[in-house]
Amino acid sequence: MQTVTLNNGVKMPIIGFGVYQIPDAEQCENAVYEALMAGYRLIDTAAGYLNEEAVGRAIKRSGVPREELFVTTKLWIQDAGYESAKLAFAKSLQKLQLDYLDLYLIHQPFGDYYGAWRAMEEFYREGKIRAIGVSNFLPDRLMDLIVHNEIVPAVNQVETHPFYQQHESGAFMKEQGVQHQSWAPFAEGLGGMFDNETLASIAAKHGKSVAQVVLRWLVQREVVVIPKSVRKERIVENFDIFDFELDADDLQRITALDTRETLFLSYHDPKFAKMLGTLRVEL
Repeated sequence: MQTVTLNNGVKMPIIGFGVYQIPDAEQCENAVYEALMAGYRLIDTAAGYLNEEAVGRAIKRSGVPREELFVTTKLWIQDAGYESAKLAFAKSLQKLQLDYLDLYLIHQPFGDYYGAWRAMEEFYREGKIRAIGVSNFLPDRLMDLIVHNEIVPAVNQVETHPFYQQHESGAFMKEQGVQHQSWAPFAEGLGGMFDNETLASIAAKHGKSVAQVVLRWLVQREVVVIPKSVRKERIVENFDIFDFELDADDLQRITALDTRETLFLSYHDPKFAKMLGTLRVEL
């Protein structure tokens, strides 16, 4: 398994399995189980995905030794805060049926994430979390968190795909020692990702699928990826990206696809911040 080394020396698989938008418990459990059987060792979930229990059952069912796994979950906005983060962390561990987490992320840069970070730093020092990080933090908020806290986030998970490549943000993260991780590597199919002529021609050249080309492109940038699928054949296919390499021409053609704009919602938009900040999820 190819890994990246986080800023605290912990090794993290460069490819994992994500479970966003798999709320059906049985479907989620089966998908995670198939991923583990296919060789994935990084599993990425979140309290806000409402499927931590299913992930926990799949892990237990798989029989894969705990020390071989790298399990990530995330703290939702309504639980941001020192005391509330402690309670949320305990609840996530219980649902996952785990004694510790490999990575715990602040899911969104809203609410009292400073209080949450202090609680996470304590859990890290106590050995209950092997690494702590953030998700969806723009460079200014990431720098602000770094400057005013003792522990530098190990990971920042942000939207990254061929249509929104995040080169500047990625370079900033690298300078700060923060591992770049991609969510929505396939842009959830938006923008005609799977029908894109450039990606299709590169895929044909290597005898691979468009999905495999996208994942390979990210891995060659040393960006951690967490593709999602509920179909066994796709789960297996997405993991099969280490037997080919994109050349300079391939990389240049993919770089040209960058629109430098999100395909989802902008974190600069105050309406979006208000919507997320007032959203309450039954966790």
